[in-house]
Amino acid sequence: MFNSIIFAVKDAGAMKLNENTLKKLEELFKQLQYKVRYEKGHFQSGYCLVKNQKVIVINKFFTTEARINCLFEIVHLTEVDENQKATLDDNSRKLLDEILKESKTKNIKES
Repeated sequence: MFNSIIFAVKDAGAMKLNENTLKKLEELFKQLQYKVRYEKGHFQSGYCLVKNQKVIVINKFFTTEARINCLFEIVHLTEVDENQKATLDDNSRKLLDEILKESKTKNIKES
């Protein structure tokens, strides 16, 4: 399911999969109280709660594009309520809305 969402974001040309986009996503998660870590190991990526801390761990050997795709996926797995959204700065709120809008557009087209 999420691979098609990520593909839709890439195809729409809404965001470039570059270092700047990665930094914006990292800032978005920082504002949502998540810690993004890049670690080496034999694993894919994901997020979890560790002692009540929100942690996202991404394979440090992933390319910038793969890191962005992982973070796009995790955006859809996390539940951001209106209170959390209100605490985001304008750039992060706009980014979140853009990611969610692109996935809804793709889901509507597939229906």
